[in-house]
Amino acid sequence: MAKIRPNNTLKLALAVLASSPLAWLVYLIALEIAEPTSGLGPDPAEGLLHYLGEWSMIMLLVAFSVTSVRRIFKQPFLATSRRMMGLFAFAYVVLHLLAYILLYVELSWQLLLKDFVERTYITAGIAGFLGLLAMAITSTKGWRRRLGQNWLRLHKVIYLVVPLALLHLIWLRKDGFGDIALYLLWFAILLGERGYRVKRFRKAAT
Repeated sequence: MAKIRPNNTLKLALAVLASSPLAWLVYLIALEIAEPTSGLGPDPAEGLLHYLGEWSMIMLLVAFSVTSVRRIFKQPFLATSRRMMGLFAFAYVVLHLLAYILLYVELSWQLLLKDFVERTYITAGIAGFLGLLAMAITSTKGWRRRLGQNWLRLHKVIYLVVPLALLHLIWLRKDGFGDIALYLLWFAILLGERGYRVKRFRKAAT
């Protein structure tokens, strides 16, 4: 019987954790079907959209955290999980966008374009999605080999995607900014770790 390597065990555990909000969402939908408003609240469409939006933000920050956590705790094996967590974040964002397109604009591309032009939070959200889409498409080893150094430049778009996602949430929200403050703090800490590392690297090079 083949042995399971620790790296594979870790990736499996992370995949299960990253999937658990979707499993809970299935349960909430089942409750909603059995008894309306019992699973997703008084407005099920809004409840679904906000649930997927919150978890999209969380998973995006988790994916952005992998490199910093790997360095801080000196766990190089986490590097193999970075792509997987990034794709999980992308999957949540896709589901969030699909919920919006199906339940709010009802597949009307004219209404979608109008929202994109007139509503700043939609503009920021879709712009962030397009950046994430480019990263997801080029996340394979084949694309990394084809793009070479340009692959690293392209994937630095994450530094725009996360702020766009935060702006999307800030401009959308009318009250209750406690979770947004936590997301901003989380992102600031990650940027601080990266900035400190760059500063140390430059100092060592001189």
